[in-house]
Amino acid sequence: MTLIDLSHEIRAGMTTYPGLPAPEITPHLTREASRDVYAPGVEFAIDRITMVGNTGTYLDAPFHRYEGGTDLAGVPLTSVADLPTVVVRCSGRAVDAAVLSAALDAPVRGHAVLLHTGGDRGWGTPAYAEDAPYLSEDGARFLVEAGATLVGIDSVNIDQVTTEGFRPAHSLLLAAEIPVLEHLTNLAAVPDTGARLHAAPPPVRDFGTFPVRAYVVV
Repeated sequence: MTLIDLSHEIRAGMTTYPGLPAPEITPHLTREASRDVYAPGVEFAIDRITMVGNTGTYLDAPFHRYEGGTDLAGVPLTSVADLPTVVVRCSGRAVDAAVLSAALDAPVRGHAVLLHTGGDRGWGTPAYAEDAPYLSEDGARFLVEAGATLVGIDSVNIDQVTTEGFRPAHSLLLAAEIPVLEHLTNLAAVPDTGARLHAAPPPVRDFGTFPVRAYVVV
């Protein structure tokens, strides 16, 4: 058995999505202060993290896009854990229905479809958000109709980021109760088929997006 980590580290001050605030990590109880609370030789650190849900490698639930949609607490584990995977190797910028149809030899229904675009090469730099790969509207519709259980991408956004603000991939996938996993990395190490994905978020009520430790078991 091999475990392959697909997640970016979360660090204080890091940028995930340009324009969103970076996480702040501060002490709540320092080790020094804890010595006054516990027995001699016993100390703990209790820290506080302030961040938006869209930090690091994270999962979008339908609540992220739709009022009244399924929140993180309502997403079933069957949608985010122990999922058979299909990795789609994408060389162009737009991952559309034609690209998916040509690349997918394996079944999609009941699988996590992971889009390996190489977009993670620019992680942590301004280049990460420039001309980033994305899933097109007809590509998203293709995956919904094919029965994907989860869709992930190693790019800044599963949608093309436009000034008009359209987000068809998010809209179609989340309306179909298909969680979206963004900012993946290391997909080159994952076989095209045969791996199983785990990317479960904490069950937070009335919340739509949260970091996950995404990994596959091969």
